[in-house]
Amino acid sequence: MLHREFYRRGPHHQRDGDATFGMIRQRFDFRSIQIGKWVKEAEKQKAAPLFYDALCDLMLILGANEPLISLRGTLALQYGCGGQPGVMAHYEPATRSFSLAKNAGPGSIAHEWFHGFDHYIVDKAFHGAAKGDFASHAWLDDVSTVDHPLNELLSQCFQIIILNEAGDAPSEYFKQSALMDKKTKGYYFSKPEEMCARAFEAFVQDAPIKNNFLVKGTKQSEEAKLGLYPQGEHRLRINAAFKQYFHTLGHVLKRQGENHD
Repeated sequence: MLHREFYRRGPHHQRDGDATFGMIRQRFDFRSIQIGKWVKEAEKQKAAPLFYDALCDLMLILGANEPLISLRGTLALQYGCGGQPGVMAHYEPATRSFSLAKNAGPGSIAHEWFHGFDHYIVDKAFHGAAKGDFASHAWLDDVSTVDHPLNELLSQCFQIIILNEAGDAPSEYFKQSALMDKKTKGYYFSKPEEMCARAFEAFVQDAPIKNNFLVKGTKQSEEAKLGLYPQGEHRLRINAAFKQYFHTLGHVLKRQGENHD
């Protein structure tokens, strides 16, 4: 059965694994949830509880509430549809949607969610950023930051990921990513949005709550062994920066929610 394939250690979020995609949309207020026509009803019933637990676990890891997970209702979720050949998961900025392939997508939620967040936050964190840009890319391009303590914390995350501890040269993580791009004659691994999404994956996988439907592969995969995820002390500094940013953001969002009640 699908749910037995994925290790999870965390609190119970549902009764008897009874969550549906309708419940997911209602709780998190996703703009839409689309299921591919090739996904059978039995597969939907097995996948929905996994998605539900993964999104609830992500919410707890970030110290946030439901509006952050759906990016205030702007994010769309697709499962088993809208995919690209050979791509198990992807985020589409034009439609603000993230898609997971039916069989190969699980484990990619954290990565694709961060792409959605990185895209969503760009015009709130940076002045005059290009449409469709990512905040991480705007930071690297020295686009001026919107003055706010949260944006300072986010910029610190990007700096710690991409630069060395002194802040005056590329990090070893960036060097390994650029080296892989050189070997493959492409530009992918060293893109700031990809580096930051992989660093976010590592942060999520290192959290006390474990869920490999949400994230996997940042420690023992071939990519990890090649240095394409943060390592050692650098990883710890990134994790601390992400935790400070998201928990601070989560506190603000929860307080706003209480004021609206």
